[in-house]
Amino acid sequence: MLILECPYCGVTAEETEFHGGGEAHIKRYGPGSTEEEFNNYLFAKVNPKGVHFERWRHANGCGKWFHAARNTVTLEVYGTYTAQTSDIPQDIKDKVSAKVPGWSWREFE
Repeated sequence: MLILECPYCGVTAEETEFHGGGEAHIKRYGPGSTEEEFNNYLFAKVNPKGVHFERWRHANGCGKWFHAARNTVTLEVYGTYTAQTSDIPQDIKDKVSAKVPGWSWREFE
């Protein structure tokens, strides 16, 4: 079970309090996009084993979307931050680098 903290209202709870919304920091395509862009957005997911950045919504609380950095193997949560943050906070990068030596950062769109 994941334990997440909402960066807006400060509630710390089990993942059942929240709702997952897919990968964070990707460009989302919709109306007006090409077929290839929309197809890649829907089906071409990275889905890494290990460190992953995701979108979550505090469904049973304040209702706001936020981002979480976690490890898909160990279920360790490195931290959460607001959805309006376009760059991953340095403190979260430091936590990930300390726990997963040699892990490389990929470029986010």
